[in-house]
Amino acid sequence: MPDTFRDPLPAAAPLFLFATGIENSNPRVGDRRVDQMAASGHLQRWREDFALVRETGCNALRYGPPLPTTWLGEGRYDWDFADETMAALRRQGTYPIVDLCHFGVPDWIGDFQNPDFPRLFADYAAAFAGRFPWVQLYTPVNEMYVCALFSGRYGWWNERLSSERGFVTAMKHLVGANRMAMRAILRQRPDAIFIQSESAEQYHAASPRAWAEARRRNSERFLSLDLNYGHPVEAPMYEYLLDNGMTREEYGAFQSTDLKRHCVLGTDYYVTNEHLVMEDCSTRASGDVYGYATIIQQYYARYHLPLMHTETNLVDDLHGSAENWLWKQWANLLLLWETPVPVLGFTWFSLVDQVDWDTALREDNGRVNAVGLYDMDRQPRQVGRAYQRLIEQWRDVLPARSLCLQLPLLPLTQEVMS
Repeated sequence: MPDTFRDPLPAAAPLFLFATGIENSNPRVGDRRVDQMAASGHLQRWREDFALVRETGCNALRYGPPLPTTWLGEGRYDWDFADETMAALRRQGTYPIVDLCHFGVPDWIGDFQNPDFPRLFADYAAAFAGRFPWVQLYTPVNEMYVCALFSGRYGWWNERLSSERGFVTAMKHLVGANRMAMRAILRQRPDAIFIQSESAEQYHAASPRAWAEARRRNSERFLSLDLNYGHPVEAPMYEYLLDNGMTREEYGAFQSTDLKRHCVLGTDYYVTNEHLVMEDCSTRASGDVYGYATIIQQYYARYHLPLMHTETNLVDDLHGSAENWLWKQWANLLLLWETPVPVLGFTWFSLVDQVDWDTALREDNGRVNAVGLYDMDRQPRQVGRAYQRLIEQWRDVLPARSLCLQLPLLPLTQEVMS
């Protein structure tokens, strides 16, 4: 049954979103399905988890139903879990940023090489938006660039291809699905806002001989967003796309869009997002050389969209590393606040610890990664307490400043479902 809860959410969305998320990655790795919602215990403990969201003080939650078990076939859905969880979020006044596709598709679709995926996914997005018309904030497809890399070039997930053509095909289908889903949702909810969560990357040359490769990679990092927002790619990148399976007509279709005005540029940044490029074109992690604020200003200069910091974390160890990282990311956000760059939210991802991300989900070790605000027993970590204090201290300060920026964040209406 659809959500019939009739008490409306608050009349206006907060202009600064303090968020966390429930990790719901679900790629296939070989013959097994990785299900992070199951691994964290969220499928059974979601009521407890939602209470922790409120305890932390977050007003928003990156969240979505598990795609492989919700989307059963073309036009076939099992909404039972979504009905319960979405109604609960609405009751407690937490704004969901609905994450519809997070690194995996149902078995019946196959993988991201399937050319029917964009059309089929748009139908799923329309069905979700029709069932939950009160939802306004969406991330249709999470981290398109990372998903295409891991599935089409690195050979780790889903289709497990290791080719440039595999990467380009996955990229055009992921971006195509994201754009078609946005249009489908807008037909249901004309004031929908899309907070695209994408990995913010930076490549540094280790020597002059590595400079050309670093520049190429720094062009490629924008590819998913360029195609999503209709931004022209550089000439070498255009040649690369045509050489690896994208047609001129397909590229031209990506350049034609009026969707950008509905979008917020969600950016994900971890200590592993900056890379050192070696002379042999290999890379290794460089640590945070530039930092979030410097890199994000490059993205803003390219797209001129309001920003949200949509993911970050670090392992919570005895040395307080995670708490220090939280402070550092927040300091970068405040630095941006002194610039013309409009910032409307921050996210520690995720609420509860994750599992096996130390091997990018490639190995089934059952190893808990202590990156959550709460551990697997739902006890607060040091960084969880720190984030709660941060929200308490800043939640009544930043919204007034963001009002001066006149951000295009439309108010959530008081629609109810019949």
